[in-house]
Amino acid sequence: MYKKVLILPILMFTTGCEKKMPLFDITSPKFESFENIPMRYAYKGQNISPPLNIRGVPFLAKSLVLIVDDIDAPTDSWIHWILYNIPTNTSTIEENSVPAGASEGVNSWGNKGYGGPSPPSGVHRYFFKLYALNIKLNLVNPEKKEIEKAIQGHVVAKAELVCLYGKTANFSKSLNNNFSIDL
Repeated sequence: MYKKVLILPILMFTTGCEKKMPLFDITSPKFESFENIPMRYAYKGQNISPPLNIRGVPFLAKSLVLIVDDIDAPTDSWIHWILYNIPTNTSTIEENSVPAGASEGVNSWGNKGYGGPSPPSGVHRYFFKLYALNIKLNLVNPEKKEIEKAIQGHVVAKAELVCLYGKTANFSKSLNNNFSIDL
């Protein structure tokens, strides 16, 4: 004898009150992505690091890493700043500061600390790359290559902020982030 089986669809109800987690993101209150970084933060300006805001750190993250580099440098990329083991509860990196608990790596000048944009010619792009890691790093005075090797397989999220700096200030941005530079 056959039994009749009644299959009821399961409905999912939401209250509309759920909190959505913001995307992992890095921004600055002093410039938008793909805009000029103010002279104050340039090597020939006051040469201080810009303020940065961080949001949406994944719950799996145990630390953050920030690498600021100029990928348009004539030889390889030029490293302007490395911060690692940034605490995951960091929501702001104040101007000219290092978050409590974070450490600085070695930049392309061979120093710890921030070095502002100073392209030899033309306009360069400066990438503020923020990585959320599922580990804390056990490194001492690392350079970019050491950081990149250590974070392999441990990145749970990445965010970028890109700024421009150079000999001209007349930029235009297209929808796909390609640039035309008016000289």
